[in-house]
Amino acid sequence: MILSIIIPTYNEEEYLPILLESIKQQKFDDYEIIIADANSTDRTREIAEEYGCIITEGGLPAVGRNNGAKIAKGEYLLFLDSDLKLTDDYLRDTIYEFRMERLGIAITQMKPLSEKSEAQLFHYLANQFMIGVEKIKPHGAGCYGIIVKRELHEKYGGFNEELTFGEDSEYIRRLGSSGQFKVLRKPKIGVSTRRLEEEGLETLIQQYGKSTWNDFTGKETDAEELNYKFGHNTKEMSKENLDKISSESGRITKMFENYDKSVETVNTAKSYFKITKNKKNRNKKRIFYCVCGEGMGHAIRSGVIIDRIKEKYDVYIFSHDRAYEYLNKKFDNVYKIGGFNTVYINNKVNNTKTLINALKRNPTNIKVGYQKLYKKARALSPDIIVTDFEMYATMVSKLLQIPLISLDNIHMITQAKIDYPPHHQTEMLKAKGVIKSYVVRPKFHIMTSFFFPKVRSRKNAVIYPPVIREEIYKLKPTTEDHIIVYQTSKESVNLVKRLKALDENFIVYGFNKSETDENLTYKLFNEDEFYEDLASAKAVVCNGGFTFISEAITLKKPIYSVPAIGNFEQTLNGYYVQKLGYGEYHENMSPKKLERFLKRLDKYQNKLNNVKRYNNDGIIHELEYRIEKYSR
Repeated sequence: MILSIIIPTYNEEEYLPILLESIKQQKFDDYEIIIADANSTDRTREIAEEYGCIITEGGLPAVGRNNGAKIAKGEYLLFLDSDLKLTDDYLRDTIYEFRMERLGIAITQMKPLSEKSEAQLFHYLANQFMIGVEKIKPHGAGCYGIIVKRELHEKYGGFNEELTFGEDSEYIRRLGSSGQFKVLRKPKIGVSTRRLEEEGLETLIQQYGKSTWNDFTGKETDAEELNYKFGHNTKEMSKENLDKISSESGRITKMFENYDKSVETVNTAKSYFKITKNKKNRNKKRIFYCVCGEGMGHAIRSGVIIDRIKEKYDVYIFSHDRAYEYLNKKFDNVYKIGGFNTVYINNKVNNTKTLINALKRNPTNIKVGYQKLYKKARALSPDIIVTDFEMYATMVSKLLQIPLISLDNIHMITQAKIDYPPHHQTEMLKAKGVIKSYVVRPKFHIMTSFFFPKVRSRKNAVIYPPVIREEIYKLKPTTEDHIIVYQTSKESVNLVKRLKALDENFIVYGFNKSETDENLTYKLFNEDEFYEDLASAKAVVCNGGFTFISEAITLKKPIYSVPAIGNFEQTLNGYYVQKLGYGEYHENMSPKKLERFLKRLDKYQNKLNNVKRYNNDGIIHELEYRIEKYSR
């Protein structure tokens, strides 16, 4: 079960049906409702039973919430007051944003169930205040939709039952100190204005101003101090108490006023900026999708993603080399820009020749690549730029202040706590330097990987399974008597020839030729034929290319990986293939080692058979969520 909704009650026959009916009308339905009742003398319990709620003993709100949590079965706990009303899609929006932001605890914003201007003003100020201080000191104006991971609730011991007032704010402050708190932006919960109507705006501001001030100064607030009682018919506060609270809450009221002015100033500036940029209203957001052109992995992954988002967004694609050719055949609005390619000699990265080649091409790259991307961005004013390790995207993003999202597998090296062979530390440090210079401080890193180490920075990076083509998902793997050899570097041809020493049949892709050399059958790349050969292979031999390894794992094919020497990303992929038991990683193409590998295929096959298959829905939803969140 995903969600347990916990509601403390005491004589709520008037308001509880409104809340329960609004829950019943939600499109999300994976929940249970727990009513923690404090011995109501009206029809509260009877109403709860009619709606199929679980009923447990309550007490003061903190006691009731804790009692409800003790019997809850949900992964998340949602604490509600009984006089609320859920807005349309409240539960679905709350769960979605909570999960996408990887939160531990959150609170939703309030929407008054009244059109009166004073009610609108009070709740607007409360919402803005909560958002304004969320990173300084987690704070909530009340129990208006507090959602928390059950494990976090249990870790911190739940609500403080010794408090008679402000137990909800204290709970948020204490659990929010874990660094996993946020005021959710989309879902808003309907809030009863009964206390506002009973006590008046001035009294309510004084009450909550006092409690908020105490919250921020670390002082506990007692219910008697505010003459607050659980239930209704609160007595009028004495003039002496009102005067005392008013004098002490002046500063918090001033904070509300100053924050309101700041919000107005910022909104005015944003409006002016949009006008000066002459940005027209659009039916769809405009996305610039920039793709590294080296190899085919970036292009294949980007092609899958673009195909999924192209109906929702206007997508303009920028790439070079083979990636440009591939994407230009599949999509409209594809533009060729410059780029750099790594130079390999005998399956080893040659840094000197790579640098010389880059310097030779640099003037052309800047003129054809950067200028084209920059001019298109000036002319079309994209809402956001997505980069799959394309370097000019960062430059244009910074110059034109366009939000940047990174989506690739390479940033696993910089954003995750990876393991790697110790003697490759120098290569790892070099790779980190290059990666950080290519993509500089994006709003968010969406990473794709077949291994899942911990992310270094939880707040701006997340890992998803590899993006796999639908054609691969549809294949039904078999095991025939051939081995696929996939090499993307022409310099690897001498390594492949060593395989003639083995009594095995090899089908070789990647050298752009069609011929037979004894037991080596070279084939030109044809997607349909390639898929058929891969699906029926008994094993694969490859470098450390991420996309091919991911597809081999998806089809459960044991892998013999020989990463290009000096390419740390390939070394990392090969290393994790071996660490996870999907095959072996070696630093040279040795016929003897390959022969021993083939004798252990059953061992690797057993590991691969337990690999869970994923679709691409998760990473697509993540990207769309980030586009909507960060678009200017």
